[in-house]
Amino acid sequence: GIFYATLYGGAKSKMRALVQPFNSGKLWLYTDEIRHTRKISDFDVTNCHPTLRTSLYKMWAANLAAELVLKTKGAGDDKGSYRLLSAYLDGIDASHENNARLGTIRFLWRSLGLLGVCPEVHFCVQCGKNLFSDSSSSQASTAHLLDTSTAYVMYFTTLNGFVCGDCLQSFDDAGKKNGFVVSQDALTYLAAINDLSPGQVRSLSISASAAYEMKRLVFTLIENAACCKLKSLESGLGIL
Repeated sequence: GIFYATLYGGAKSKMRALVQPFNSGKLWLYTDEIRHTRKISDFDVTNCHPTLRTSLYKMWAANLAAELVLKTKGAGDDKGSYRLLSAYLDGIDASHENNARLGTIRFLWRSLGLLGVCPEVHFCVQCGKNLFSDSSSSQASTAHLLDTSTAYVMYFTTLNGFVCGDCLQSFDDAGKKNGFVVSQDALTYLAAINDLSPGQVRSLSISASAAYEMKRLVFTLIENAACCKLKSLESGLGIL
C-alpha cells in the first residue's frame, strides 16, 4: 500500500541525496509506536532514473503517473499498479522524448484498464459493428490496418464508447461537438495496446496527428476515471 515516512537531514546529507523521487530499493524504517510516526533510517538504492531530473517532459510525466496512482489508490491493486508504474518509469527513462510521449499514452490507457473503465475499441457502442475489418482475429486486424488513415470514428463520453461512421450520421453537428475524433490509425494503436505484447506495441509507428488524438482522448478519460482534476495535467498541459 501507500504510507508516509519522514526523512531527517540537511540538504547535503547522504540520505537526502539517496531518497529522491522515483528511486527504488530497500528502505529501512523506524516506527515510533507512541507518537505513531515513521522515519527513514537508511535506503539502499537499486534503481534510479536520472533523466527524470534532466528532462522537463519526463519529470512532469512521472509526476502525472504518481499523482494518478495516489488519487485512484491503484484501484486497490497494489501489486498491479506498482508493476505498471515501475515499468512506465523504466521505459520513459530509457527512451527519447518522442517515444516517452507514446509511453505516456500507453500507461494511461493501461491504467484505464486497471481501473476497469477502459472503453471497448473493437465494436461500435451504438450498433455493435466491428470497427476494424471482417477478420476474426483482432491481432490480424490490428496488423492489417496500421497504414489506414482516411477512416475515423468518434468517442462520446456520455456513451463511454466509440461510434462508427454509419451511426455518426444520426448525430447533428451540435452532438458531434461533444465527441472526440479518432482516426483509424489512432484506434488501431489503442487496440494494439490491449491485444499485443508491450514489446510489439513499442515497435509500431504512429503519425503525429494520431498521437495527438490519442493524447486528447486519454487525458480526458483518465481525469474522468480519477473523478477529479489532476494537478499535473492542469499545471503541465503545455509540457505534456
